[in-house]
Amino acid sequence: MKATAKAHPIQGLIKYHGMRDEQLRLPYHDSISVCTAPSHTRTTVEFQPDAAEDVYRIGEERVSGRGAERIDAVVNHVRELADIDHPVRLESENSFPPNIGFGSSSSGFAAAAMALATAAGLDLTRPEVSTIARRGSSSAARAVTGAFSQLYSGMNDQDCRSERIETDLEEDLRIVAAHVPAYKETEQAHREAAESHMFQARMAHVHHQIDAMRDALFEADFGTAFELAEHDSLSLTATTMTGPAGWVYWQPDTIAVFNAVRELRSEEEIPVYFSTDTGASVYVNTTADHADAVEEAVAAVGVDTDVWEVGGPAEILPESQALF
Repeated sequence: MKATAKAHPIQGLIKYHGMRDEQLRLPYHDSISVCTAPSHTRTTVEFQPDAAEDVYRIGEERVSGRGAERIDAVVNHVRELADIDHPVRLESENSFPPNIGFGSSSSGFAAAAMALATAAGLDLTRPEVSTIARRGSSSAARAVTGAFSQLYSGMNDQDCRSERIETDLEEDLRIVAAHVPAYKETEQAHREAAESHMFQARMAHVHHQIDAMRDALFEADFGTAFELAEHDSLSLTATTMTGPAGWVYWQPDTIAVFNAVRELRSEEEIPVYFSTDTGASVYVNTTADHADAVEEAVAAVGVDTDVWEVGGPAEILPESQALF
């Protein structure tokens, strides 16, 4: 009863913000994202009948407190679905820096859900596994189905699940990741989202944004898709900044990357757009032909960079790649 899985983190394109059910992590509206590779989380889980308790580790550190509670939500749901009660050992590692705005919770819970379902002997589709991952992080649902995916809103697992969106943009997209290492915490921002006076304004237009993004992806219209993602980042940030806590995630380097992107677009006519989730780091979206020039310009700001491609769905790895 052991399995190892790998999942890629997501970049939110039309992002969700806030949850109408915190326990099931049901979002207020649909969301669309794209997975980034080769960045990934690898997780090994084992159901251990003779163990005394659950043990969760990320890297070399044992997880406790709220982090453990979120993993519990995923583990307990799998135990319920499989009708088993064995303690679980879970170990996980990331290939990229966590907690700086690059979606580590999405890949983490996606890999955990995939490994847990497999180790428990559940025969599930990826959309079904996405409902398990969602209990840890709504964005993790989309990391399960991979590439460009949409998480549908709803009040139950039949409705609120992720499905992949097929698009020809998968081959040409390159993401220059601009690392701005400012620690961020998103859970409280989600909890208070509806208290922002900008939240209803966001809700009024986000459904149109979802439809427009789907059309752009179906038509492989790079400019429209990533202009929408750029504007959605600004909309999301307006909502987080005007909540009770007044969250401000962006740092000076974040703004410097924005300016570099706009200069490339206006002065050199390069197809390039910025995007952020709830964090200071920046996704800079461009095409394969322009990736080198864009990375050079972003690095000149003084930040570390990676160039990522589109990542696929969560997958089970061979036993030889287990973490224990």
